[in-house]
Amino acid sequence: MRVLRALAGALMWIVASVVCLVALVLCVTVVLLPVGIPLLMLGRRLFGMAIRLFMPPGARHPVKTAGKASRSAVTGAAEALGDRLSDVPRPDGKAVRKRLKKTRKRVRKVAHA
Repeated sequence: MRVLRALAGALMWIVASVVCLVALVLCVTVVLLPVGIPLLMLGRRLFGMAIRLFMPPGARHPVKTAGKASRSAVTGAAEALGDRLSDVPRPDGKAVRKRLKKTRKRVRKVAHA
């Protein structure tokens, strides 16, 4: 599979080179400039695709690879933390509401002062 990808990348590299060369010739002739510029952009895109074919999957999509690794790390950390916090009693809703009410009062005092 890797050999096939490398071969496809090499062929695409050659095609991109030819397309860019033709685009440069068309850009030199001022009359065909409107045709040469889009062809040059197409050649640039083909070069990018060829380079991506040579790269390993982790280098092509670093966000996807990092996302999978970070999700597994977060899951592991949450499980470890959950084991440690299982003994700690959680505050009931009344205590939380009371603390929130006091905080709101303090914020209002500071805002009016």
